[in-house]
Amino acid sequence: TTHGKAGHAARQEGDNAIYKSLKDIEWFRDYAFPLHSNFLGPVKMTVTQINAGTQHNVVPDTCQFVVDVRINEYYTPEEIAATITKSVACTVKPRSFRLRSSHIEMDHPVIQACQAAGRVPYGSPTLSDQARMPFTTFKMGPGESARSHTADEYIELKEIKEAIGLYVNILDGLNFPKEQPIK
Repeated sequence: TTHGKAGHAARQEGDNAIYKSLKDIEWFRDYAFPLHSNFLGPVKMTVTQINAGTQHNVVPDTCQFVVDVRINEYYTPEEIAATITKSVACTVKPRSFRLRSSHIEMDHPVIQACQAAGRVPYGSPTLSDQARMPFTTFKMGPGESARSHTADEYIELKEIKEAIGLYVNILDGLNFPKEQPIK
């Protein structure tokens, strides 16, 4: 949130909070965190909402904007928030520090089994409940990732059938220890 001072627009009164926000909005557009992930890429910051003013002839005294921030495994939400707070003039109010990016090592057995089954690992810039899990995870599913969370999201029946076979191959590729008889 950026604060200014209300005034009548015709008399050039006040201190326009929208204009004061522009420098910060440009910072979010232009700033690049130095550490880039091989899978998730750079930290991404996108201004997605702006709300200011209540009348057409009144200089707005506040301008609120929302920034969608997608972090990679090299930063914590707290580190990102600290950098943002020291770099912008507006008031920063993080929505949450609970959600973190997740990462799994390429030599993890399940990733090795996925690769042996012909899958190519990549990082997803989207968020899921996976971010709340306190253990190593990965996500994989049928269909095209780019179709998820769209207005016309769908999965083709053949993609579901292919996924079932893929899951079986991956599980078969994991060398689970054999059950020991109970004595």
